[in-house]
Amino acid sequence: MTAPRTPLLVVGDALLDHDLCGRADRLAPDAPVPVVHGTRRSSRPGGAALAACLAAADGRPVTLVTALGDDESSAALRDLLAGRVELVELPLDGELSSKTRVLAGDRPLLRLDDGEGRAREATARARTAVADADAVLVADYGRGTADVLGESLAQAAARAPVVWDPHLRGGPPVPGVRLCTPSAQEARLLARRAGQDAEPGDDAGLRTAARDARALVRAWRAHAVAVTLGERGALLSHGETPLLVPTPAGVAGDPCGAGDRFAAAAAALLADGALTEAAVQGAVHAATRYVAEGGARAATAPEPHHEPAAGPDPAGDRDPTADARRTAARVRAAGGTVVAAGGCFDLLHAGHVALLQAARRAGDCLVVCVNSDASVRRRKGDGRPLVPVADRVRVLRALECVDAVAVFDEDTPERVLAELRPHLWAKGGDYARTRLPEQPLVESWGGQVLLLPYLDGRSTTGLARRAAQAPAPAGGPAR
Repeated sequence: MTAPRTPLLVVGDALLDHDLCGRADRLAPDAPVPVVHGTRRSSRPGGAALAACLAAADGRPVTLVTALGDDESSAALRDLLAGRVELVELPLDGELSSKTRVLAGDRPLLRLDDGEGRAREATARARTAVADADAVLVADYGRGTADVLGESLAQAAARAPVVWDPHLRGGPPVPGVRLCTPSAQEARLLARRAGQDAEPGDDAGLRTAARDARALVRAWRAHAVAVTLGERGALLSHGETPLLVPTPAGVAGDPCGAGDRFAAAAAALLADGALTEAAVQGAVHAATRYVAEGGARAATAPEPHHEPAAGPDPAGDRDPTADARRTAARVRAAGGTVVAAGGCFDLLHAGHVALLQAARRAGDCLVVCVNSDASVRRRKGDGRPLVPVADRVRVLRALECVDAVAVFDEDTPERVLAELRPHLWAKGGDYARTRLPEQPLVESWGGQVLLLPYLDGRSTTGLARRAAQAPAPAGGPAR
């Protein structure tokens, strides 16, 4: 059965985001500015509303407490949120803030901001939602929602995990927050504002980020601060020696909303009982994957319908194969390269890891196709697999280079490959003199089989044989 996910309450300032996407291949005759033509307009939730939708997309019940009014932008945002999150509204003074980006291809050229609406006051329903919440994400964009609910949020932080994503326009987090998630630039300026910056520093340096995080832990009386560093990952501090969590792979793409993805993933993991270090690691992986898959435009677009897979979920979570299909579809829709690799992965060893790391570097996401227990048994004999598929899936999903895992029950992965339609099918170099049975299928949609170097002397069979022959320790039987 699918394990229930802890409901998450998102409190913060919702925005309405618009993108005007077109082509720019010439300059205007009357000024040295690009001419954007063939534009397409799209709208999506922004700010706290984006964070709430991203958390809900993971299959989690999400309630959003935010301020909305009677203006056209508020009405449009309500329509976009319908059926995705439960909405608890606060009264809004003025018009809902909206942002319009003008893009040439994927490159932003200009941003237009409209609306300066602010939350007017808290309501009894909003206070009750905070008081009853098992976990809270505060997405503070400086438009008053966190301010009017400050007392309720302080009480929540004393009893439940609260993640606070701050903004330069907003106030400080309430004391006792489990995790604060400023960007490096925000941490730099917020540390100065808090009067905790005694030394000048390089804004891009890890030493500066560590000093700012340590200062903000003290100034905000937070349990921890995770400074997000873009392509470098995040730096987590509890006030002493920091922990650097690197990204699993270098990715290029639209980073708009990556901070919201990071904060939403961290809050969700803390809600489910993860330690702060594990939550930050998961959040870095989620934000990296978010950018690789196309950012906010891909993440908030309707997903293609797939029938749920029959049978129990082999990861003990939600169906990993369905996740793999969604991941591949999002990356493909965003123009990225989908890489797939396959195998039994019965005892994960250095050869496997080297292959998977190389495969991930070849594209924008890596889906690993894993033989089911029955499939392994038919291929390897009655003594295999040594590790059941649920555990093999968990181990593979924990690797930073792996974005998704799909399980197949047949002798070859052709069926699941036909569903994923990867651009690249990666195999170890020991297949160099063999035509793979799935090669014609991969090439039928324009895909390519890619051979990667394989570390000699590493094999599951060899590991199992050596383990069985290991001498028993002195004083007792082998275990």
